[in-house]
Amino acid sequence: MSLKTILDQQKQRIQVGVCVGLLLIAALVTGFVSVKHVKVNADGQIREVITTYARPDLVLRQAGITLAAQDEYRMSTESIKDQTQITVYRAVPVTVEYEGKTHHLVTGKPTVGELLDTIGYSRERVASFPGENAKIQENLHIRIKNLSDENEEQENQNNSDGQAAAEAAVEPHDSGRQYISTSRGMMRFSEMKVMEASAYLPSDGGGNGITASGMRARHGIVAVDPDVIPLGTRLFIPGYGLAIAADTGGAILGDKIDLCMEDYGSAMDFGRRDVRVYVLD
Repeated sequence: MSLKTILDQQKQRIQVGVCVGLLLIAALVTGFVSVKHVKVNADGQIREVITTYARPDLVLRQAGITLAAQDEYRMSTESIKDQTQITVYRAVPVTVEYEGKTHHLVTGKPTVGELLDTIGYSRERVASFPGENAKIQENLHIRIKNLSDENEEQENQNNSDGQAAAEAAVEPHDSGRQYISTSRGMMRFSEMKVMEASAYLPSDGGGNGITASGMRARHGIVAVDPDVIPLGTRLFIPGYGLAIAADTGGAILGDKIDLCMEDYGSAMDFGRRDVRVYVLD
Protein backbone atom coordinates (compact mmCIF):
# COMPACT_ATOMS: atom_id res chain seq x y z
CA MET A 1 0.00 0.00 0.00
CA SER A 2 1.42 3.32 -1.04
CA LEU A 3 1.98 6.25 1.27
CA LYS A 4 -0.61 8.26 -0.71
CA THR A 5 -3.27 5.59 -0.11
CA ILE A 6 -2.55 5.50 3.63
CA LEU A 7 -2.79 9.29 3.85
CA ASP A 8 -6.08 9.27 1.90
CA GLN A 9 -7.57 6.70 4.33
CA GLN A 10 -6.52 8.72 7.34
CA LYS A 11 -8.03 11.82 5.79
CA GLN A 12 -11.31 9.97 5.23
CA ARG A 13 -11.39 8.79 8.88
CA ILE A 14 -10.85 12.35 10.09
CA GLN A 15 -13.64 13.60 7.83
CA VAL A 16 -16.02 10.92 9.10
CA GLY A 17 -15.17 11.80 12.72
CA VAL A 18 -15.79 15.47 12.08
CA CYS A 19 -19.15 14.70 10.44
CA VAL A 20 -20.24 12.52 13.35
CA GLY A 21 -19.25 15.24 15.80
CA LEU A 22 -21.16 17.85 13.85
CA LEU A 23 -24.23 15.61 13.70
CA LEU A 24 -24.09 15.09 17.48
CA ILE A 25 -23.79 18.82 18.09
CA ALA A 26 -26.70 19.45 15.74
CA ALA A 27 -28.80 16.86 17.56
CA LEU A 28 -28.11 18.52 20.87
CA VAL A 29 -28.89 21.97 19.54
CA THR A 30 -32.11 20.94 17.80
CA GLY A 31 -33.35 18.94 20.77
CA PHE A 32 -33.20 15.41 19.34
CA VAL A 33 -31.04 14.55 22.36
CA SER A 34 -32.36 16.09 25.59
CA VAL A 35 -29.71 17.14 28.08
CA LYS A 36 -30.96 17.51 31.68
CA HIS A 37 -29.40 18.92 34.82
CA VAL A 38 -30.49 16.64 37.66
CA LYS A 39 -29.75 16.89 41.39
CA VAL A 40 -29.39 13.65 43.33
CA ASN A 41 -29.77 13.88 47.12
CA ALA A 42 -28.34 10.74 48.70
CA ASP A 43 -26.34 9.82 51.81
CA GLY A 44 -26.20 13.41 53.03
CA GLN A 45 -24.76 14.75 49.80
CA ILE A 46 -26.23 16.47 46.76
CA ARG A 47 -24.70 15.49 43.44
CA GLU A 48 -25.37 17.45 40.24
CA VAL A 49 -25.55 15.30 37.13
CA ILE A 50 -25.72 16.35 33.48
CA THR A 51 -27.44 13.49 31.72
CA THR A 52 -29.27 12.40 28.59
CA TYR A 53 -30.93 9.48 30.39
CA ALA A 54 -34.69 9.41 30.78
CA ARG A 55 -34.72 6.58 33.33
CA PRO A 56 -34.10 7.49 36.99
CA ASP A 57 -32.24 4.24 37.72
CA LEU A 58 -29.72 5.08 34.99
CA VAL A 59 -29.35 8.63 36.30
CA LEU A 60 -28.65 7.25 39.78
CA ARG A 61 -26.10 4.85 38.34
CA GLN A 62 -24.45 7.73 36.49
CA ALA A 63 -24.28 9.61 39.80
CA GLY A 64 -22.54 6.63 41.40
CA ILE A 65 -25.52 5.69 43.59
CA THR A 66 -26.19 2.00 44.21
CA LEU A 67 -29.59 1.07 45.61
CA ALA A 68 -30.01 -1.85 47.99
CA ALA A 69 -33.09 -4.08 47.74
CA GLN A 70 -35.31 -2.01 50.06
CA ASP A 71 -33.92 1.46 49.36
CA GLU A 72 -36.34 3.84 47.66
CA TYR A 73 -36.23 7.16 45.87
CA ARG A 74 -38.64 9.99 45.13
CA MET A 75 -38.53 12.47 42.24
CA SER A 76 -39.68 16.07 42.28
CA THR A 77 -41.25 15.57 38.84
CA GLU A 78 -43.14 12.67 37.29
CA SER A 79 -40.35 12.00 34.78
CA ILE A 80 -36.73 13.04 34.39
CA LYS A 81 -36.64 16.66 33.28
CA ASP A 82 -34.22 19.55 33.51
CA GLN A 83 -33.85 20.56 37.21
CA THR A 84 -35.48 17.35 38.50
CA GLN A 85 -34.35 16.37 42.01
CA ILE A 86 -34.09 12.72 43.02
CA THR A 87 -34.01 11.97 46.75
CA VAL A 88 -32.78 8.56 47.88
CA TYR A 89 -34.14 7.03 51.09
CA ARG A 90 -31.95 4.31 52.55
CA ALA A 91 -33.76 1.42 54.22
CA VAL A 92 -33.48 1.48 58.02
CA PRO A 93 -34.80 -0.75 60.82
CA VAL A 94 -37.96 0.38 62.65
CA THR A 95 -40.35 -1.20 65.13
CA VAL A 96 -44.14 -1.09 64.89
CA GLU A 97 -46.23 -1.70 68.00
CA TYR A 98 -49.87 -2.72 67.59
CA GLU A 99 -52.21 -4.31 70.14
CA GLY A 100 -49.34 -5.20 72.45
CA LYS A 101 -47.24 -6.87 69.75
CA THR A 102 -44.02 -5.40 68.38
CA HIS A 103 -42.94 -6.07 64.81
CA HIS A 104 -39.41 -5.38 63.52
CA LEU A 105 -39.26 -4.07 59.96
CA VAL A 106 -36.76 -2.64 57.51
CA THR A 107 -38.15 0.09 55.27
CA GLY A 108 -37.07 2.71 52.78
CA LYS A 109 -40.34 4.64 53.01
CA PRO A 110 -39.77 8.34 53.73
CA THR A 111 -42.72 8.87 56.11
CA VAL A 112 -44.71 6.98 58.70
CA GLY A 113 -47.87 7.39 56.62
CA GLU A 114 -46.35 5.71 53.58
CA LEU A 115 -45.14 2.86 55.78
CA LEU A 116 -48.68 2.42 57.16
CA ASP A 117 -50.01 2.16 53.61
CA THR A 118 -47.41 -0.47 52.77
CA ILE A 119 -48.09 -2.75 55.73
CA GLY A 120 -51.86 -2.55 55.33
CA TYR A 121 -53.08 -0.03 57.94
CA SER A 122 -55.77 2.41 56.84
CA ARG A 123 -54.89 5.97 57.82
CA GLU A 124 -58.61 6.62 58.27
CA ARG A 125 -58.92 3.90 60.91
CA VAL A 126 -55.71 4.12 62.93
CA ALA A 127 -53.64 6.78 64.64
CA SER A 128 -49.87 6.57 64.66
CA PHE A 129 -47.38 7.99 67.14
CA PRO A 130 -45.40 9.79 65.85
CA GLY A 131 -47.85 11.13 63.28
CA GLU A 132 -48.15 10.05 59.68
CA ASN A 133 -46.11 13.04 58.44
CA ALA A 134 -43.12 12.14 60.64
CA LYS A 135 -39.91 11.19 58.84
CA ILE A 136 -38.71 7.61 59.07
CA GLN A 137 -35.48 7.43 61.04
CA GLU A 138 -33.27 4.54 62.08
CA ASN A 139 -34.69 2.57 65.03
CA LEU A 140 -37.88 4.67 65.09
CA HIS A 141 -40.57 3.17 67.32
CA ILE A 142 -44.06 3.57 65.85
CA ARG A 143 -47.13 2.94 67.96
CA ILE A 144 -50.40 2.23 66.16
CA LYS A 145 -53.83 2.40 67.74
CA ASN A 146 -57.33 1.94 66.33
CA LEU A 147 -59.16 5.25 66.22
CA SER A 148 -62.33 3.53 67.44
CA ASP A 149 -60.49 2.47 70.61
CA GLU A 150 -58.97 5.92 70.98
CA ASN A 151 -62.36 7.60 70.60
CA GLU A 152 -63.95 5.26 73.13
CA GLU A 153 -61.21 5.92 75.68
CA GLN A 154 -61.48 9.67 75.21
CA GLU A 155 -65.28 9.94 75.09
CA ASN A 156 -65.81 10.49 78.82
CA GLN A 157 -62.86 12.87 79.06
CA ASN A 158 -64.06 14.83 76.03
CA ASN A 159 -67.54 15.16 77.48
CA SER A 160 -66.24 16.45 80.79
CA ASP A 161 -63.79 18.82 79.09
CA GLY A 162 -66.56 20.11 76.84
CA GLN A 163 -68.89 20.68 79.79
CA ALA A 164 -66.17 22.46 81.76
CA ALA A 165 -65.38 24.66 78.76
CA ALA A 166 -69.04 25.47 78.27
CA GLU A 167 -69.40 26.41 81.93
CA ALA A 168 -66.30 28.60 81.72
CA ALA A 169 -67.65 30.55 78.77
CA VAL A 170 -69.74 33.47 79.96
CA GLU A 171 -71.69 36.18 78.21
CA PRO A 172 -71.65 39.54 80.02
CA HIS A 173 -74.33 42.15 79.72
CA ASP A 174 -72.84 43.72 76.57
CA SER A 175 -74.59 41.29 74.25
CA GLY A 176 -72.62 39.43 71.61
CA ARG A 177 -69.40 39.17 73.61
CA GLN A 178 -68.37 35.80 75.01
CA TYR A 179 -65.48 35.00 77.32
CA ILE A 180 -63.50 31.88 78.19
CA SER A 181 -61.49 31.29 81.36
CA THR A 182 -57.77 30.74 80.59
CA SER A 183 -54.51 30.68 82.50
CA ARG A 184 -54.30 34.41 81.77
CA GLY A 185 -57.78 35.16 83.02
CA MET A 186 -61.01 35.74 81.13
CA MET A 187 -60.40 36.23 77.41
CA ARG A 188 -62.95 37.21 74.79
CA PHE A 189 -63.57 34.86 71.86
CA SER A 190 -65.53 35.32 68.64
CA GLU A 191 -66.11 31.70 67.66
CA MET A 192 -65.87 28.15 68.95
CA LYS A 193 -65.15 25.21 66.64
CA VAL A 194 -65.13 21.49 67.35
CA MET A 195 -62.09 20.16 65.50
CA GLU A 196 -60.29 16.85 65.08
CA ALA A 197 -56.94 17.24 66.83
CA SER A 198 -53.70 15.30 66.50
CA ALA A 199 -50.26 15.86 68.00
CA TYR A 200 -46.85 16.40 66.47
CA LEU A 201 -43.28 17.07 67.57
CA PRO A 202 -40.97 19.92 66.50
CA SER A 203 -38.79 17.30 64.76
CA ASP A 204 -41.66 16.04 62.57
CA GLY A 205 -41.93 17.01 58.91
CA GLY A 206 -38.75 18.70 57.67
CA GLY A 207 -37.08 18.12 61.00
CA ASN A 208 -35.67 21.67 61.30
CA GLY A 209 -38.38 22.83 63.72
CA ILE A 210 -39.34 25.88 61.63
CA THR A 211 -43.06 26.34 60.90
CA ALA A 212 -44.78 27.62 57.76
CA SER A 213 -44.96 31.08 59.35
CA GLY A 214 -41.25 31.10 60.20
CA MET A 215 -41.79 30.60 63.94
CA ARG A 216 -39.98 27.81 65.76
CA ALA A 217 -42.21 24.86 66.63
CA ARG A 218 -42.91 24.47 70.37
CA HIS A 219 -45.80 23.94 72.75
CA GLY A 220 -48.47 26.49 71.90
CA ILE A 221 -47.78 26.38 68.15
CA VAL A 222 -50.52 24.63 66.20
CA ALA A 223 -50.96 23.67 62.54
CA VAL A 224 -54.24 24.55 60.81
CA ASP A 225 -55.84 24.84 57.42
CA PRO A 226 -55.40 28.57 56.65
CA ASP A 227 -58.71 28.56 54.77
CA VAL A 228 -60.42 27.65 58.05
CA ILE A 229 -58.26 29.49 60.59
CA PRO A 230 -55.88 32.17 59.23
CA LEU A 231 -52.23 31.96 60.28
CA GLY A 232 -51.51 34.27 63.19
CA THR A 233 -54.89 33.67 64.87
CA ARG A 234 -54.80 33.36 68.67
CA LEU A 235 -56.59 30.32 70.04
CA PHE A 236 -57.52 28.66 73.31
CA ILE A 237 -57.89 24.87 73.50
CA PRO A 238 -59.10 23.37 76.82
CA GLY A 239 -56.63 20.77 78.03
CA TYR A 240 -53.84 22.27 75.88
CA GLY A 241 -53.92 25.96 76.62
CA LEU A 242 -53.31 29.17 74.72
CA ALA A 243 -51.98 28.72 71.21
CA ILE A 244 -51.27 30.50 67.96
CA ALA A 245 -52.02 29.20 64.47
CA ALA A 246 -48.55 29.31 62.92
CA ASP A 247 -48.08 26.13 60.91
CA THR A 248 -49.71 24.08 58.16
CA GLY A 249 -49.57 20.47 57.04
CA GLY A 250 -50.49 18.40 54.00
CA ALA A 251 -52.96 16.33 56.03
CA ILE A 252 -54.36 19.30 58.00
CA LEU A 253 -57.37 20.18 55.88
CA GLY A 254 -60.78 21.46 56.94
CA ASP A 255 -61.71 21.22 60.61
CA LYS A 256 -58.46 19.56 61.67
CA ILE A 257 -55.75 20.91 63.95
CA ASP A 258 -52.30 19.60 64.86
CA LEU A 259 -50.96 20.54 68.30
CA CYS A 260 -47.22 20.76 68.88
CA MET A 261 -46.01 18.80 71.91
CA GLU A 262 -42.65 19.09 73.62
CA ASP A 263 -41.93 15.37 73.95
CA TYR A 264 -42.79 12.02 72.40
CA GLY A 265 -44.64 10.74 75.48
CA SER A 266 -47.02 13.71 75.52
CA ALA A 267 -47.76 13.26 71.83
CA MET A 268 -48.53 9.56 72.33
CA ASP A 269 -50.73 10.26 75.35
CA PHE A 270 -52.71 12.88 73.46
CA GLY A 271 -53.36 10.69 70.42
CA ARG A 272 -56.18 11.87 68.20
CA ARG A 273 -59.42 13.35 69.56
CA ASP A 274 -62.05 16.02 69.05
CA VAL A 275 -61.35 19.30 70.86
CA ARG A 276 -63.06 22.64 71.29
CA VAL A 277 -61.07 25.46 69.69
CA TYR A 278 -61.89 29.01 70.79
CA VAL A 279 -60.92 31.74 68.34
CA LEU A 280 -59.78 34.64 70.51
CA ASP A 281 -60.34 38.27 69.62
